[in-house]
Amino acid sequence: MRVHRATAALMVCAGVALATATAPVSASAVSDPPSGQRVAVVDCAGKALERPGSFILACGDGNNVLKSLRWSHWTSPSAAAVGMDMVNDCRPYCAAGHFHGYPVRVRFDNPQPRSGHSGQQHYTRVTLTYPADRPTNTPRVVTTRLWS
Repeated sequence: MRVHRATAALMVCAGVALATATAPVSASAVSDPPSGQRVAVVDCAGKALERPGSFILACGDGNNVLKSLRWSHWTSPSAAAVGMDMVNDCRPYCAAGHFHGYPVRVRFDNPQPRSGHSGQQHYTRVTLTYPADRPTNTPRVVTTRLWS
């Protein structure tokens, strides 16, 4: 019985992660601009977005999501926002874990040409800065590469 419950919980979480990854967010899709001046961030589904209201950092399982993003700027060199980093504590395991929110400053930068999308640039790096509380064993500033 316990295995069935754990399997069911895992399937529900996987479904929620998939639905979140494919659900529209408060962002605009970006087409290939003729001038090549616009920069996007690429989500888990491969869609280029500008100023998304939320952004999944853990595409495989959806256990880390940036929410309530408010953008102060979105330019060719970088984009900056404040919001909440929602992180699953995965205790005792991820399907049974709980999400905790941490205020965070977000910076996308290091734009590069997007392969297969003529004239489109995409941010390739994200930096998260936690001004107060942060997830366990997480440094105050975390910088990581984004997928393309």
